Amino acid sequence: MTAPLVYRLTFSLIPPGDGDHVLVPVELGYDPADPYAVTLTFNRPPAAKAAVWEIGRDLLADGMTADVGDGDVQVRPLAGDPNWVELELSSPSGHARFWAAAWQLANFTEQTYALVPAGTEHAVVERELDTVLADWCTSGGAA
Repeated sequence: MTAPLVYRLTFSLIPPGDGDHVLVPVELGYDPADPYAVTLTFNRPPAAKAAVWEIGRDLLADGMTADVGDGDVQVRPLAGDPNWVELELSSPSGHARFWAAAWQLANFTEQTYALVPAGTEHAVVERELDTVLADWCTSGGAA
């Protein structure tokens, strides 16, 4: 299986009101063994635990050209400037809005589709499941 893809970039955290943007280092991750998902790891100060979000790969890709997502994750081109993409993340503990360079997200998603083309994800999942089941059966079902 192909090694996971990790892409490091910087998002701008958009504070409520008129505050200055805060630059946040982010790692985008893609594991071909989990072809439907992309991870966003928001690295925080050394003493704090990183915040990790898992979102749909297609949601991220589609959000570069259209307003998508109707739950905890929403992605859209930035109004008035298609060079930027806006990501909104909501959870019971808070809400955050980020801007990311569209070309960087496009580069990342293109690389993920080169690893696992659109429409072939199910075959990867089936192979992974077959492997897990075969291992489980070979070991007599022992965990």
